[in-house]
Amino acid sequence: MHLVMILIALAVAGIIRCSKTHSQGSWEVRWRRSLFLFLFPPLLIVMTAIALLCMGPQGRMGGMYTGWLSYSLALIVLSIFSGLCLKLAYQGWRSLQSARHCPLVNVAGRPIRLLNTEALFAGQIGFWQPELVVSQGLLQTLSPDHVESVLAHEQGHHHYRDTFWFFWLGWIRTCTAWLPNTEPLWQELLVLRELRADSYAASQVDPLVLAESLLLVVSNGSVFAQSEICCAALGDSVGERLEQRIEALLTPPATTPEVKFPYWQTFFLAFMPLITVIFHS
Repeated sequence: MHLVMILIALAVAGIIRCSKTHSQGSWEVRWRRSLFLFLFPPLLIVMTAIALLCMGPQGRMGGMYTGWLSYSLALIVLSIFSGLCLKLAYQGWRSLQSARHCPLVNVAGRPIRLLNTEALFAGQIGFWQPELVVSQGLLQTLSPDHVESVLAHEQGHHHYRDTFWFFWLGWIRTCTAWLPNTEPLWQELLVLRELRADSYAASQVDPLVLAESLLLVVSNGSVFAQSEICCAALGDSVGERLEQRIEALLTPPATTPEVKFPYWQTFFLAFMPLITVIFHS
C-alpha cells in the first residue's frame, strides 16, 4: 500500500510539472502560476515521505501489510534532502562571511559593503538579513542617479527577502532536478524575482535610468559567477531575462484582466498524504 502511495505521488508530481508555464500577464500572475508548478510537486513528494516515515515499517493499511521497502525509501529521500539543505546552507554562510569581510561604508545614506574591484557589481548576499555589497568600480563608473537606481533595485530584493526565499527555492530545485521542467520554472522564477525588484525600484526612481544602469552593469559582467541562491544581484540577467526586464522598464504596464489561478489554498492539497496516517494500524 505504501508503494502505491509513492507511485501516486510521483505520478501526480510528474503530471503537474508537465504543465507548461506561460510568460503572459503581469509578474504577479506569472509568479503565482510558476511558483505553484515549481513548489507543489516537491511538497507532495516530501509530505508523502513524511507520512510513510510516521507510519513506520510495520502494521497494516487498507487491509494490506506494509514493509521495510517503502519506509527505507522515505528515509533515504528525506535524508538526502536534509543533507543537500545543510550543504547549501553552509555555502550560503560562507558567501555571507565573505561579504562581511568587506569594509562597511555609507553611500547615499545607506550602509553597504564595499567590494574592492573595478568590475561593476551590486547585490544582496545572505539570508533573512542580507548584506548589500557594491563594488568600488560601480560607484566610480556610474553617475549618482544611476547609483541611486541600483540601490533602489537592491532595496527591492531586501524588501521581498529574495535571498531568504530563494535559498529554499534553490534547495528544492537541487533536490528535484530530476522532475520535468525544473530548470525552465527556475529560470522563470529568477526573471520574475528581478522584474519584481525592478517594479519596486521604478516606483522610486526613473525607470529609464534604472534600465541604463542595468545595461551598464550587465555589459561589464558580474563579479560573482556563483550560486544564485544566496545572491540577488542587479546584473543577474542574461539573454531573454535581460530583454524582459528592459522591456518591462521601458513599456508602461498594460491593464490586462487578471487570470484567476489557485494559489495558497491549493498547497494544502499537498498535505493530504498526512491524512493517511490515521488509517494505519
